[in-house]
Amino acid sequence: MAFIVAIDGPAGSGKGTVANIIGKKLKLLNIDTGAMFRCVALELLRRKININEEEKIKDVLKNIKIELIVDNEENIVKLNGEDVSLDIRKEEVSNFVSPVSKLKIVRNFLLDLQREIANNKDVVMEGRDIGSVVFPNADVKIYLDASPEERAKRRVLQNKEKGIESDYETVLENIKVRDERDATREIAPLKKAEDAIIIDSTYIGIEEVSNKIIDIINNKRGCK
Repeated sequence: MAFIVAIDGPAGSGKGTVANIIGKKLKLLNIDTGAMFRCVALELLRRKININEEEKIKDVLKNIKIELIVDNEENIVKLNGEDVSLDIRKEEVSNFVSPVSKLKIVRNFLLDLQREIANNKDVVMEGRDIGSVVFPNADVKIYLDASPEERAKRRVLQNKEKGIESDYETVLENIKVRDERDATREIAPLKKAEDAIIIDSTYIGIEEVSNKIIDIINNKRGCK
């Protein structure tokens, strides 16, 4: 029987890094839903399609191919066969992905794709509505949080490590705006599932967070 771990939280809370660590340590398929939304946003930007052009977006979704690949323990994101792992993290994509993710046609398309990828597999999936919408019956639900200031620091550091220039104040403002958008949007808002375990990572490191979640997962698996 498949075992599903859902990790939700706002941008920059560390859920992607944590999901990656947990996936490797427990041999779970790591599905980065944020990367999938970023692929759609990148494709729309490249085609100069705005969020109001619904018919053009439908045409893009009919032909888009998104792949999440693990190669030598590195997570690679491919869009129509091209490695876009770095491109999807650029500031212009980060600023565009929130309004794109509000679109019902995009969410429905990726919801089906996410469930299809996870079908009959042991999975760790991170995003903003995994425990509340994508997999409401997940075996383990985590809501990972951190202060906006700490999340901005992490995002700037991540960008620097990837050779992407970014300004702390700009990143912080974008995070605050995105938090507001994600929490108030009509479709699948950022929301903690009622039965999710909250972990605040503001003052604790990624390894400690990961180990806490691994203990929760192992305890749950032991009860099944």
